[in-house]
Amino acid sequence: MGIDDKTPTWRHQILLVDREEITIDGVSSLGSYDEKEVIMETEQGLLLIKGEGLNIKQLNLDKGNIVVDGVIKSLSYDDSSHGKKGLLERFLK
Repeated sequence: MGIDDKTPTWRHQILLVDREEITIDGVSSLGSYDEKEVIMETEQGLLLIKGEGLNIKQLNLDKGNIVVDGVIKSLSYDDSSHGKKGLLERFLK
């Protein structure tokens, strides 16, 4: 861990199993979610998951991980806003 123990640093990694379950490490906050879309802030930027029947199976922001199940159709990052504003500020725009 870094010098400031109050700001944890996680390694960002994604494990996708049969396009039906995705485990993501390095998640700092969860934005919005429904059965077709999950938006989260990660160590590498804003991550958008699209699919069908998406369900947050497990969420632990203290450890920085999330598990989502359902049919995963796409993953995409929004690099344009990485590190510039907080997640809430981007949604309220």
